[in-house]
Amino acid sequence: MDLNTLQKEVAKLGDTKKRSLPLRTKQEGEILYWTVKLNEEVGELCNDILSILQLQRASKLERFEKNNFYQEFADIIITLLHLAKHTNVDVESAVKDKIKTIKNKYLKHGS
Repeated sequence: MDLNTLQKEVAKLGDTKKRSLPLRTKQEGEILYWTVKLNEEVGELCNDILSILQLQRASKLERFEKNNFYQEFADIIITLLHLAKHTNVDVESAVKDKIKTIKNKYLKHGS
């Protein structure tokens, strides 16, 4: 099967579901935007980690700047805080609760 035929077959399958993404509110749009943006920022950090480990292709290694690596951590945190704002998550409480859960799990099991 050639790629054009495959593309047509896949298009037919996709059309059977008639997917749509009805965003009813501006807030839903913001949540979607910041979720996708967070994924983008994590991907950029992954690319930088590949560069640090010299596992990236040569053309990317030539453009790699370690300072950008540090900034990717900040980008992730900033983007995550935007997402938390739009989803009404109290990040400080969430982190405190999670740390407590982790400590309880590992201290009780002696790990």
